[in-house]
Amino acid sequence: MNKSEEHRFGGTYFVFSFILFILVLGYTASVLYINAFDDTIIWISLLFAAFVFTVGAAWIWTLKTKIASIVKAVDDMVDRAIHGQATASDYVETNLSSLENKLIRYIDLSTTHERKLEAEKNKIKALISDISHQTKTPLSNIMLYSQLLRENPKLDEEAGQLADSVNAQSEKLNWLIQSLIKMSRLETGIISIHQTPKPVIRTISEAVSQIYDLSKQQGIGITIDCNRKIAAVHDLKWTSEALFNILENAVKYSGPGGKIHISAEAYEMFARVDISDTGIGIEEGELNLIFKRFYRCKRTAEYEGVGIGLFLAREIVALQGGYIKVSSKVGEGSVFSVYLPAASGQM
Repeated sequence: MNKSEEHRFGGTYFVFSFILFILVLGYTASVLYINAFDDTIIWISLLFAAFVFTVGAAWIWTLKTKIASIVKAVDDMVDRAIHGQATASDYVETNLSSLENKLIRYIDLSTTHERKLEAEKNKIKALISDISHQTKTPLSNIMLYSQLLRENPKLDEEAGQLADSVNAQSEKLNWLIQSLIKMSRLETGIISIHQTPKPVIRTISEAVSQIYDLSKQQGIGITIDCNRKIAAVHDLKWTSEALFNILENAVKYSGPGGKIHISAEAYEMFARVDISDTGIGIEEGELNLIFKRFYRCKRTAEYEGVGIGLFLAREIVALQGGYIKVSSKVGEGSVFSVYLPAASGQM
């Protein structure tokens, strides 16, 4: 029981005591007045008042002690349960004993559930590690052999194209496996994110550097407008990956000659990073669906992809206490706004 609750209980005792005192005093005075302050009546009234006061005080003290005892017993039960100590006791037909046994059953069920979740998490972790380890070497060998095969001067043009296709599909498969592994690690809490105050421009630059070559090949220009003093509390590595996933979609769905503009603004509680493009846009009815796992818009069927990038971006940002908003017009482009917790002071 905290101090405020104790004060409220004390106030209740005082009110009851005061009401009892007024009632007894009023009753005694009335009796004395009616009987013209007879000496015998005075002594009887005083004895009666003393008796009532004594019984009332004893009752209030007993009630206070009983309530304090019950509260302490409940507090001890919860405290023992929190520290994992045995709290079982013989069941007797009292409300307190019933509460204790229900609490014990609840704690046991919760503990068992937590252990099962931890065991499942460890199994998933081991499975992810096995998948990552078992697929890494074969895929690397396939890509290496296809490259070596392509460099063979005796290879005819058709065989060379097949070797290029094998290499391209191997790279896509490797990307898909790595994305699925990252997604599983995020969902199971295996990945630990370390947030520290950092300039947002560093994270944006890291993300742009990963997509720059592809955007150049597509003839898509990228511009950045970000004050170097704008800072946010975030994990540089994972946040840059989230921004990269958004940028990758922007490049993919913007035609040759398209433009991508990245800007940042600082607010009291958040730092906002806007990524706008001149791509195909998103229909209004799909704006709430694009962050779902494996979801792909109807108008993107002709483009390569599996619908993981935006899901990963949202999960990464959400784990850091941020969120993503999107606005779009079909045929004109989209704007993805990433909100990250603001640093206490600009850097």
